[in-house]
Amino acid sequence: MDLNLNPNEQRFRDEFRAWLETNVPEEWKGNTNAEDREDYIEYLRDWQRKLYQGGWAGISWPKEYGGRGATLMEQAIFQEELARARAPQLIGTIGLSLVGPTIIAMGTEEQKSRYLSKILSGEEIWCQGFSEPNAGSDLAALGTKAVRDGEVFIVNGQKIWTSFAQLADWCLLLVRTDAEAPKHKGITCLLANMRSEGVAVRPLRQMSGDSGFNEVFFSNVSVPTTQVLGEINRGWTTAITALMNERANLGTGVLVIFERNLEALIARSRTVERNGRPASEDPIVRQKLAQAYLELEILRLNTNRALTSLSKTGTPGPEGSTLKLYWSEMNQRTQQTAQEILGPYGQLKDFDNGMWEYSYLRARGNTIEAGTSEIQRNIVAERVLGLPKSY
Repeated sequence: MDLNLNPNEQRFRDEFRAWLETNVPEEWKGNTNAEDREDYIEYLRDWQRKLYQGGWAGISWPKEYGGRGATLMEQAIFQEELARARAPQLIGTIGLSLVGPTIIAMGTEEQKSRYLSKILSGEEIWCQGFSEPNAGSDLAALGTKAVRDGEVFIVNGQKIWTSFAQLADWCLLLVRTDAEAPKHKGITCLLANMRSEGVAVRPLRQMSGDSGFNEVFFSNVSVPTTQVLGEINRGWTTAITALMNERANLGTGVLVIFERNLEALIARSRTVERNGRPASEDPIVRQKLAQAYLELEILRLNTNRALTSLSKTGTPGPEGSTLKLYWSEMNQRTQQTAQEILGPYGQLKDFDNGMWEYSYLRARGNTIEAGTSEIQRNIVAERVLGLPKSY
């Protein structure tokens, strides 16, 4: 794949870069872990609305659904420029990257008309009701049940580790609708209203201070049969489509963020002292920083290789699992290195606005979210290396 920008891609980058220079709001001055603050949430909603009004929300979506029909390279450029501009996060990221594309692929025309524009604008926030206390990595073992009663399903059960559930208006919900069917069958995907009677959300406080993950309880919740996404009892196909969309981000955005963090760490190593001299002069520190740089370069090269593969096939494949496995563990190693270099300063909330303390604690979740490292290794082993399944 030629990773040099052609004239169209360069125009795309220049247009978006110019738009960001004019429209990115002043960097948020509040706490790093401000997920529970209403003013911060409204700040993020305003930002996504501004992107939508500027025509920059859901750029990979087909034009007929409000996107730009952006090419793979343009999507990579978009993520890189967002990161370089230090733009706020997209509060509707699950809807934009996971739910919306799945509705486009498998939804009815009525569902597309009802949901897609509100996903783009950030008017409605989505969460993903997949994991359960006894069925996390083994997603097909889910136990949340939905019993059909005329034109509605009655849902009972529990989900856990549900990002954005405390804010969400809607949930892409996997339920079991046929208890007698084999494990991967008898599953249905529902579009569930989080404001329905019987839905209860309980935030889970993390050691980083965030409470972005949640437990969600469903007690006799009614969901109309018109809210089935895909086919009844064939929801595993819908789930796989959603997960492929989730892992299709091949790391261009996080690559720039990691580059920025490493540059900040190198700069800090010149101001923090070890044994009476700058830490950057310590040969062990220099070796650790060099190792972090090399690992970051490996991520860049593997990202380019994955982009090449995706450009040829048009379908996200196991390369996404390889990259997710790599960057999640790489980031944990880099954050450990930062703590070793910065010493007690790295544990202070008042040092560099708490970025090192927060990043170290938050990185522990990298190897769990969006598929654990163990699951990613299984995918790589079976689908990349062709090894037999482990029973």
